[in-house]
Order: sequence, then structure tokens, then C-alpha cells
Amino acid sequence: MVKPTLVTNSIRTRREEAGVTQADLARQIGVTRQTLIAIEQGKYSPTLELAFQIARAFEVGIDDLFQYPSHTSED
Repeated sequence: MVKPTLVTNSIRTRREEAGVTQADLARQIGVTRQTLIAIEQGKYSPTLELAFQIARAFEVGIDDLFQYPSHTSED
């Protein structure tokens, strides 16, 4: 079983505010729509390179889209 990622994101909100479809964003960053859905839902963490591509698509910094808790139960 795959452990869900602790990384959260606001890609869906940002994408909807920009009026961009999942298909359009996926095509722009070079992934499938299914991959983008998994990233938006927190089921998959993108590579650092892909995270930069997504952030650049919205002209924001990575930390404007992705968040990681400062404390976890594993600390």
C-alpha cells in the first residue's frame, strides 16, 4: 500500500482561479491528466523539477503552491 504524501498543495484552487482545465495544465507541464489529478488530490508528490514547472505555469514560487507540515508525527 502506498503511503499518502504529507505534501499538500493549492494547485486546484490556483488552476480554477486562472480558468485553466486539468487537461490544459497537464499538457503544458508534460504529464497526463491522471497524473495531475493524483498530484492535486495529494496521492502523488511531483518531482522537484515538475513542481517548478507547475509553479512557473502560474508564475508563482513553489512554496505558494506546495506546503509541508513543520512538525509531523515522525519528528
